[in-house]
Amino acid sequence: IALVIFILASLTDLFDGKLARKHGQVTNFGKFLDPLADKVLVISALVCFLDRGWCSSVAVIIIIAREFLVTSLRLVAVDNGTVIAASKWGKLKTAFTMAVLIAVLLLASVQDFGLLAGWDIALIGNILVWVATALTLFSGADYLWKNRSAVNTTK
Repeated sequence: IALVIFILASLTDLFDGKLARKHGQVTNFGKFLDPLADKVLVISALVCFLDRGWCSSVAVIIIIAREFLVTSLRLVAVDNGTVIAASKWGKLKTAFTMAVLIAVLLLASVQDFGLLAGWDIALIGNILVWVATALTLFSGADYLWKNRSAVNTTK
């Protein structure tokens, strides 16, 4: 059930932006809210993974810290009249992280049916989440570097 719900939520995230662009309904509010919804979806799943022992708390803390940092940067930039949309690296990070979460949920679901009994979901989940964490760090650094001028420190 968790796998199906997560896939459906991920698909709605994929298509809402495409629909908004197709129909010319891209707004500054949408540019801010869409990445925020991604963060809620991913962080919720990661917290559930923590509960199951499928990922490291350190990796989850790094991911959450990056999300707070980028969101804070966006808020400061908006206050200075600049809207920071999701970057290609940020979108890749989100898509990869969602794919990792789906893969681990799929493996766990298959195990529930008695298949892949010898597979260590915790080990696989940890490895995949750490790869996602590395991409998260890179995309966060990219956001900070490319948007450093959006933060007016003389205000």
